[in-house]
Amino acid sequence: MMAVGHSDKCGDLTTYWDREERQCVPCDDVVPGYEVTPNCGRDDHGGIHESSRSPCKSNTFNDGSRALCQNCTSCPPNRIIASNCTKTADTICLDPGPTTTAATTILTANAPHYTESGSKNVSTFVWAVPLAIFVLLVLLTLSAFIIKMKRRKGRHGTLFYARRSSYTNKGFCPPSSTVCNKDMEDILSYDILSAPLQMVLDDLDVLEELVILLDPETRGIKNTRHLASHWSFSSSWITYTYSMRDSKSPLKAVLEGVTSKHPDWTVSQLAQMLRQIERNDAVAVLVKLRPSP
Repeated sequence: MMAVGHSDKCGDLTTYWDREERQCVPCDDVVPGYEVTPNCGRDDHGGIHESSRSPCKSNTFNDGSRALCQNCTSCPPNRIIASNCTKTADTICLDPGPTTTAATTILTANAPHYTESGSKNVSTFVWAVPLAIFVLLVLLTLSAFIIKMKRRKGRHGTLFYARRSSYTNKGFCPPSSTVCNKDMEDILSYDILSAPLQMVLDDLDVLEELVILLDPETRGIKNTRHLASHWSFSSSWITYTYSMRDSKSPLKAVLEGVTSKHPDWTVSQLAQMLRQIERNDAVAVLVKLRPSP
């Protein structure tokens, strides 16, 4: 079944209509194991109809070099399957002919020769070649998995520490504090409040602090889920966004969606919503924004 696009202007389903550049541009949300959805899920007016990417289907893969998933390679009967196809890598097929022949020659030349009373057939060494290849691939896969898990553990540990320490930081303001009762203009300057909401996405330092504060799900503390819900994002969209948090921050996805739907919104809308969900610590972070002169 052919996929149906959301754009009337972009026939190539791996592109979407950029209203500022007034042309079709490629989807920029390409990651391994996924493919971009038709027109990145956007219509020609900035509306978002679905997520910008979806997982590769069965027997397809994407190593991150293309916008769409590709069919997995099937090894011919005369070749060895060294590695099965995954969502992020194609099947690896090996030709056993030259490899086995060369390895057998080496093993034969170095194999010990016995008299009839203690003879050993050299052919028994041949089976060791594909076994050695298999063991090598298993060791490489296991090493890559261990390295990945160590990196993930280190990243999660850092985020957890940053999240816990943020509640003792002087920027955190409990709802019962008298500071929270100040007018928004007393906390944030007019230049910040009137600045486009896109400024938060452009200031990577401020965005990172907000991600650390708002993305974690801590019991009793409202977070990005509540922010997205107040801004009328569907619960299914929010759940999907959180399921992809290892590759993209839910808060960043929410802010991108809001700026796409409401390009005229300012930092003031974000500050008011943060105060409404009782996240004055996040409001304090907005002070660090530097409006353009």
